[in-house]
Amino acid sequence: MEYTLLILLLPFISFLLLGLAGKYLSHRTAGLIGTASLVIVTILSYYTAYEYFSAPRTDAGVYETIVPYNIKWLPFYFNGLSFDMGIMLDPISVMMLVVIATVSLGVHIYSFGYMHGEKGFQRYYAFLSLFSMSMLGLVVATNIFQMYLFWELVGVSSYLLIGFYYTQPAAIAASKKAFIVTRFADLGFLIGILIYGYYCQTFSFDFTANASNIAAGAFMLPAALFLMFIGGAGKSAMFPLHIWLPDAMEGPTPVSALIHAATMVVAGVFQVARMYPLWITYAPETLHIVAYIGAFTAFYAAAVACAQSDIKRVLAFSTISQIAFMMVALGVCTEYVTGHEHPGSVGYMASMFHLFTHAMFKALLFLCAGAIIHAVHSNEMSTMGGMRKYMPLTHITFLIACLAISGIPPFSGFFSKDEILAGCFAFSPVMGWIMTVIAAMTAFYMFRLYYCIFWGPENKKLHEEHVPHEAPVSMTAPLVFLAVVTCVVGFVPFGHFVSADGMSYDIHLNWTVAGTSIAIAVISILLATYIYKGEKQPIAVALATRFSALHRWAYHRFYIDEIYQFVTHRIIFAHISKPIAWCDRHIVDGVLNGLANGANRISYLIRGFQSGEVQQYAYVFLVGALVLVLMLVL
Repeated sequence: MEYTLLILLLPFISFLLLGLAGKYLSHRTAGLIGTASLVIVTILSYYTAYEYFSAPRTDAGVYETIVPYNIKWLPFYFNGLSFDMGIMLDPISVMMLVVIATVSLGVHIYSFGYMHGEKGFQRYYAFLSLFSMSMLGLVVATNIFQMYLFWELVGVSSYLLIGFYYTQPAAIAASKKAFIVTRFADLGFLIGILIYGYYCQTFSFDFTANASNIAAGAFMLPAALFLMFIGGAGKSAMFPLHIWLPDAMEGPTPVSALIHAATMVVAGVFQVARMYPLWITYAPETLHIVAYIGAFTAFYAAAVACAQSDIKRVLAFSTISQIAFMMVALGVCTEYVTGHEHPGSVGYMASMFHLFTHAMFKALLFLCAGAIIHAVHSNEMSTMGGMRKYMPLTHITFLIACLAISGIPPFSGFFSKDEILAGCFAFSPVMGWIMTVIAAMTAFYMFRLYYCIFWGPENKKLHEEHVPHEAPVSMTAPLVFLAVVTCVVGFVPFGHFVSADGMSYDIHLNWTVAGTSIAIAVISILLATYIYKGEKQPIAVALATRFSALHRWAYHRFYIDEIYQFVTHRIIFAHISKPIAWCDRHIVDGVLNGLANGANRISYLIRGFQSGEVQQYAYVFLVGALVLVLMLVL
C-alpha cells in the first residue's frame, strides 16, 4: 500500500501550488486543481478501505495493522526514544480516511457554487487543501507525537479558514478565539504526551510491542491520558472549552460543514479511541469522567440549541451535543471485549459508528444551510419561513438529515444512536435515561429548525425584493449524494470492520432501548410540529414569554462567554497580568536599563584614558607601578 503516501502528498502539493501561484490562476482553474486532488485522494481512500477490509484477518481474528511507511525523524539517543513519521493503517484510521475524503470532496465541489465570485477564491481552495492534508495526516499517524504535529496543523488551517473573511471584525475575532482556546487545550495534550513518553519510554501506538514499558509507567497513565483528553476536549468543543465553536460559524458555510461537522471536531473523539486500550486497561475510572463530562456537555448544548435563532448556531450546538454523545459512548466502556454478550465494550463501536454516520448527515445539514443562506442572504430563521416552495430539493434533503439525527429508522442516525444508548444503559440506567432525554431534545430542536425554515411564517416583503431559488447543480449534487448516503449507511455491518478488540460481530438491535428511543423521538417531533408548524406560532411565543428568563439564558448560552470575559479581563488581566506587566516594565526592565545607563556614564567618565597621548599613558603606568611598589613594601 505504498500508494497511500499520495493521500497526503496530493493535497499538500495542491496547497503549495494554489498558495504560491494562485494569484496567477483563474477561479475556475484554482477550483479544479483543488477539487481534482481531492477526487484522486477520495479514490485512493476508498481503494485503501476496500483493499484493507477485503484482506483476510489474522489467526487471532483481527485485521492486521499495516505500516507502509515509517522513518525515524528525530532520534533522542535516550532509551531508544525517537520522533517517527509514517503511515499506519488500522480499522479506525481507514474508516476516518473514508469519512474525511468523502466530506472534503463534497465541500470542494459545493464550494464551486457557494464561493463563486468571492475575492480570495484561490486562497480559499489552498486553505481547504492544507486542512484536508492535516486531517488525513492526523488519522494515519504512527505515534502520538506525529499526531500532535498534524493536530497543530489542523488548528492553524482552521484558523485560516474561519478567518477567511478577514475584513470582517466578527470573523477576525472568531478565528482568534478558536485559535487561542484550542491552544490552551493543546498545552494539556502536549504535557500528557511528554509524561507518557518519559514514563512509558515510547510514543508509539503499538501498545502490544511496548507493553512492558507501558506497564512500568502505568502509575502515571491516568494523569497523562486525562491531560491528552483536555486537548481532545478543546478540539471537540467539550464543556467548558466549547466557546469557540459557535463563533466559528463566521467562516464560510462550506468550512463549517468540513471543520465543524465531520473532521476537526471529531479529532478529540478519535484521539480517545486511538488510546482506548490504555484507557480501559490503566485508567477506567478516569475514562468514566470523560463520560460524565460528555453527558453534561450534550445536555447543555441541546438546551442552548432549543433557543437559537441563527440557523448555523443551532447546527453548531447540535454538533457539540452529538460529539458529546460519542465521548459518552467511549466513556461508558468497562471491558476490552466486543459484542452484545459483552455490553461493556459496545460503546467503543457505537462511538465510531456514530462518528461515521454523523459526519454524513451533519455535513448534509450544514450544506443545506449554506444553500438556504445563499438563497435568502441571511442566517436568521425569521427571514426563511415557507422555503419549501422555493427550494424543494433542499427541503427534502434537509428533512432526511433531520430524521437521521433524530434517530428515526431506517435512517443512519437511528442505528448508531441506538448502540450508544444500549451502551449507556449497560453502564448505568441513570446514564441511559439521561442520554435518552437528550436524544429527545435533539429531535425537538432539529424539527423546530426544520419547521421554522420550511413551514414557518414567510417573510413575504423580503422575498418580494429577492425571490429565493434553488441552488445551482454544483451545490445540490453534494446534497443529493449525502442524502443517499444518509439513507443507506446505517445498514453497513459496521461491527464487522470496527470494534473494541478488532473481532468481528453482528450488531443486534436492543429493541427495548430502540423502541423507547423511537417513541420518545416521535413524541418530540410531534411536539415540535404542534408548536412550530404553521404561518403563526402562538404557542412558541407564549412559551418564550412565560419562561422569558430561561429563554434569555439559553439564547445567551447561559452567559458562559460573559463569565470567561469577566474572569479574563476583570480578574486575570486587571489583577494579575497588569501587576506582572508593571513589574516587568519598571523593575525588570528598570534594572537592566539602569545597568546600561550606569555603564554608559562610567564609560563617558573614563573615556579620557584612551586619549592617544603616549606621555599620558607613561604617566599612568608610572603612577600605577608606584602604587604597586608601595603596596608591596607596606
